Amino acid sequence: MEIRTCLECGEPLKGRADQKFCNDLCRNSYNNKKLSGSTNFMRKINRVLKKNHSILEELNTEEKTTTFRSILEKLGFNFNYYTNIYTTKTGREYFFVYDQGYSELENNKFMLVKKENG
Repeated sequence: MEIRTCLECGEPLKGRADQKFCNDLCRNSYNNKKLSGSTNFMRKINRVLKKNHSILEELNTEEKTTTFRSILEKLGFNFNYYTNIYTTKTGREYFFVYDQGYSELENNKFMLVKKENG
């Protein structure tokens, strides 16, 4: 019979047949190492997306409103990060950060909208 060992420290395992770690410390350490590195890049992007979302949500309390570029910039909004683009039949583009969207109007004004559930 093959001896099972902890994926983190290599100690022999005793207990359940599907056990992979000898304790919570080893499990956490293994998963933290596994998630570091390339995920730091994703964490940074997600942080920007979350900030953009919270700014749009804070400004758009009525599900549809307008604001100015200067206000968005002052709050730290980053126009380079969004989750998707929706183009209407008339060709207007809405940039969405999850369920919060914006579309540029004239004179540095923006229409803020909230995507309907569904």
